[in-house]
Amino acid sequence: MIRLLTILLAAAIFGAGCAVQELVVAEETTLVVATTSVEEALLLDVGIVEFDAGIPKGNRPEKTGIYGDIRLAETKYIPYHLKTTLQGAGHWGAVRVIPSVEAFTDVIVSGSIERSDGEYIEIEMSVSDASGRHWFTRTYETVTGLTSYSKRRDRRRDPYQKVFNDFANDLHQYAAELPPRQLQQTRQISELKFFSDMSPTAYHGYLASDKKGVLSVVRLPAENDPSVGRMRQIRERDRLVVDTLNEHYANFYYGIAIPYRNWRKNSRAETVKFRQEKRSAKIQALVGVVVLAGSTKINTNSSSRNTRNINRALQYQGITRGMNTVFTALKRNRDAGLHLDAIAELSESFGNEAAPMVVNIEGQERRLTGTAEAQFESWRQLLREIHQAETGFMQSVDVGAPARAPEPTG
Repeated sequence: MIRLLTILLAAAIFGAGCAVQELVVAEETTLVVATTSVEEALLLDVGIVEFDAGIPKGNRPEKTGIYGDIRLAETKYIPYHLKTTLQGAGHWGAVRVIPSVEAFTDVIVSGSIERSDGEYIEIEMSVSDASGRHWFTRTYETVTGLTSYSKRRDRRRDPYQKVFNDFANDLHQYAAELPPRQLQQTRQISELKFFSDMSPTAYHGYLASDKKGVLSVVRLPAENDPSVGRMRQIRERDRLVVDTLNEHYANFYYGIAIPYRNWRKNSRAETVKFRQEKRSAKIQALVGVVVLAGSTKINTNSSSRNTRNINRALQYQGITRGMNTVFTALKRNRDAGLHLDAIAELSESFGNEAAPMVVNIEGQERRLTGTAEAQFESWRQLLREIHQAETGFMQSVDVGAPARAPEPTG
């Protein structure tokens, strides 16, 4: 019996200090980079719309692990990083983050963040083109590893980089299988859609829609038509504004890069620690119960006084150790909850307003304020007014580029 209790006490001591360690190695995907130049007529421009945050109604962060400030920041941060990845691949024309699908472009990418907690990421991404033809909708996911946030890692690679590379490779592969004629017509359709938006009467009938809502080119305006050159000038000004709005996204991206990286790193560490603490607490509680059960079965009614005293002392020690083990397990459960509180405290410091943009037209300044989407809507309305007035585009349109916000240290 003494030997049994000795074993039980040893188990209790082991259970009190045990912890479940996890070792995860992050998967990687190599980005397919263009090795030859692409004919300009076949280079498609890509617009990435701000992602959907994927925040459920009645969200309770302590239950879902979804913190509103973080998710709203990610709706801009992730698209901008995807933009840099697509640009680095070299298969596309201009790649921009766009505040609205009304920023007519050749290929439109949208996404919804299903999960993002520093450890796991899952995003559903959907692609269509200017004609309204749906390319594909796929879910991309990965899990980060211990080295994903290492100071020695390549800082140009995001901890979620596998997701960005997987998508970039899929997008390139899909476009590479399309007939060149379709690529060329996609560029024509996006241009004609812009022309029609600016001047519905003049450009009515150039595009036709089938039963599925997919557009096709019926006819093209003559290249020597003066209105075509004028419309292209207007479109260049429009692109200039969208490029300027991308500077706002860039400011936001670089401005939150360090705190967002730290949040993901700490969030991952806290989540893993929480899971380990929960597992350790279960094991510890189980050991404590076993020790308690074993201790109560010790025979303390021996005829020998010495044996009786020893057994009672061992029983008391066993019960004490078992109770302490159970109480420690309960404390670990409480500590695990504190780790989640730490994650919540790290989620309070992101803004989502774009800096005001000043547009100078013919010496007159127009100030655009609000979110990037609100500024773009104001600009597009201003653009239509200028076109209808038949003025404002004979000279350049100057757009004030915002100064980059300083990157926080730490």
